[in-house]
Amino acid sequence: MLVLGCTILTGCWDRRELNDLAIAVGIGMDRDGSQVQVTAQIVNPAEVASKKGGGGYSTPVTILSATEKTFFEALRKLTTVAPRRVFASHLRVLIIGEDLARQGIEKVMDGISRNHEFRSDFFLIVAKGARADEVLEILTPIEKIPANKMFNTLEMSERVWAPTVKMPLDRFISDLSDPSKDAVLTGIRIEGDQEAGRTKGNVGKTGDYTKLQYSGLALFKGDKLIDWLNDEESKGYNYIMDNVKNTVGHLTCPKGDELTVEVVRASSKVTGKVAGGKPKIEVHIFAEENVGEVQCEVDLTKTETIEQLEALAEQKLKKIITASIRKAQKHKADIFGFGEAIEDADPKAWLDMKRDWGSRFAELDVSVRTDVEIRRLGTTNNSLLEKRK
Repeated sequence: MLVLGCTILTGCWDRRELNDLAIAVGIGMDRDGSQVQVTAQIVNPAEVASKKGGGGYSTPVTILSATEKTFFEALRKLTTVAPRRVFASHLRVLIIGEDLARQGIEKVMDGISRNHEFRSDFFLIVAKGARADEVLEILTPIEKIPANKMFNTLEMSERVWAPTVKMPLDRFISDLSDPSKDAVLTGIRIEGDQEAGRTKGNVGKTGDYTKLQYSGLALFKGDKLIDWLNDEESKGYNYIMDNVKNTVGHLTCPKGDELTVEVVRASSKVTGKVAGGKPKIEVHIFAEENVGEVQCEVDLTKTETIEQLEALAEQKLKKIITASIRKAQKHKADIFGFGEAIEDADPKAWLDMKRDWGSRFAELDVSVRTDVEIRRLGTTNNSLLEKRK
């Protein structure tokens, strides 16, 4: 009994004391010749916990970098410059430099997906027009830890703006390994003076500070970045993928000027079929909208006016979605998973089509149908311009 008791009373044999760990909240990967540079954003606990008005003397995070042939080696090599072992289980964002993304990320992603310390609840991002280490070096106001800022901003912008995509590790790996589907990642760029953004003074400004801003989606073909979707095309992608929860856009009124609408509910249905040996996709998008702002002369109390605005909204929504599809078809990159819809519709026909699906996708017949309903006008009916008449 004593021996059996010892086997279950082993204690915390693999414990790691907090004082012995360097907690990485952000990791970046860049190409450095034939090697990989890994950059870690490490939390400085003393600075983050400081309750003094001006904080301490150092920055809330420290940036460490190491370069080796493989990601795993470079990550472990960080111990040559870090006084503690880098602990990645609290990672919030993993940033891929644009140069590395364009050359291919399959090899480095293998090292990440195998590492038992990496959980799958962090987001992957591509540094747009920059290196990953440059993005990680920018200090941010409001949120002391830049990686937390990037994580929270991405969550919020996807929820209420829509041109961004939260992409956790497991979903991205699934897209990369799926021969019938290509992947996207949200891009982030540095706005402002990069040198000033590295200094603590950047967080002490009320305005005109260097900021990190999400911008478009990185379009992948296989494991390589080949192009960028702009904000409108990115919205189109999210509409098709049923990711849109809430967003805002404007319409041009019949007599000119703009009217802003808020999408409060949206749904998407993608249907595939094979007719005469040719694949076809039907995309149906439904959106429920509210009037958010009126800057034109329009009488919203009339039913025919609302119907006219709904028709304009349907036309614009269809234009946004079609632009996104055309951009993907141009590069033969099925980021929407249309191939999966064809496989569901006709598995036998798909066996022949999947061998050259990229070429078939480029010529794919895609019909888009949009239905928009305007539900509410806000706390007032007509605009001030209409009331003055």
